[in-house]
Amino acid sequence: MESTFGWDLPFTFRITTYALIILFGIIVATFWTNRRLRAKGAEPWIVLDVIIWAVPLGLVGARAYHVLTHLSDYFYEGSDPWSLFNESGLNPNSVWAIWSGGNAIIGSLIGGAVGAWIGCRLTGLRFWTFADALAPAILLAQVFGRLGNYFNHELFGLPTDLPWGLEIEASNPAFPVGLPEGTLFHPTFLYEMIWNTVGIVFLLTMERQFRLVKRTVLGLTVPVPVGDAKPRLQWGTLWALYMVWYGVGRIWFESIRVDPSQVFLGIRANVWGAIALVVAGIILFLVQRRRHPGVEPSPYRPGREWTPEGAVDSEATYSDTDDDSDEAATGSELAATSGAKSSPS
Repeated sequence: MESTFGWDLPFTFRITTYALIILFGIIVATFWTNRRLRAKGAEPWIVLDVIIWAVPLGLVGARAYHVLTHLSDYFYEGSDPWSLFNESGLNPNSVWAIWSGGNAIIGSLIGGAVGAWIGCRLTGLRFWTFADALAPAILLAQVFGRLGNYFNHELFGLPTDLPWGLEIEASNPAFPVGLPEGTLFHPTFLYEMIWNTVGIVFLLTMERQFRLVKRTVLGLTVPVPVGDAKPRLQWGTLWALYMVWYGVGRIWFESIRVDPSQVFLGIRANVWGAIALVVAGIILFLVQRRRHPGVEPSPYRPGREWTPEGAVDSEATYSDTDDDSDEAATGSELAATSGAKSSPS
């Protein structure tokens, strides 16, 4: 007698290379963010308590932003956008159909920021400390994400005759009507990979002032770039630079893409989103530099500090209760503080 066990599902699971690469990028970014938070004095792997909120809400934000900027793809005569299933199984035109593509990075930043704020409130981390630790790591995750676009041939640009042009199969849903098979297109995801990689170097260089110091390497004395021990960009200013850098790149990448998008005042919706990202980043940088001229006293909010086992108390620590005169202190002064009137996060 033959017996079986399982469920009769109206759909099949499909794991794509793109999804695996995205997952790998998230894992790598998590490890790097954990290392950067530990260097700031945070508890090891507290990052997991934050990303458990940031990643799911980032996915929700990514999908919501895409749907809102592509309403005509889901809401039209005869459509059934709210149903997950139809007579054939999974409904590919549902607003919930993330497996059919359509996740906007700007929406994921908004949703992820909300999730990170929740996670930071629960753990006691300063939100801007976490954001600064995440800034270069999220660019690295986005590099992997755009590598995934090579495998699914999404987000390519205008036709080109440049030698690095990408050939897209004519069956691709985004293939422009009227163009002959074999047409080459700008690999915008490759451009973004390069832009983000350079951005990582930019952020790390801006975060710490580097100078050439003579070091012995393999028996040879050579000048090696060495950064300051303490970051000079804190209180969310490094994250602000990320917003500006990434937004500037997206303005150009979005301008040469051919996939359908809502247009407002002759400009694609995602270009407007990138412009808003740049403006918000500039404002954030200026406001935080003005509000917090001193050094972050701790990666934690007052009263939520974490002390490693075996650590001893010391008066040579940062404090939110120091005098306002300490706000102008430099990073080399161990007793520097952001001032008693500074906002904790």
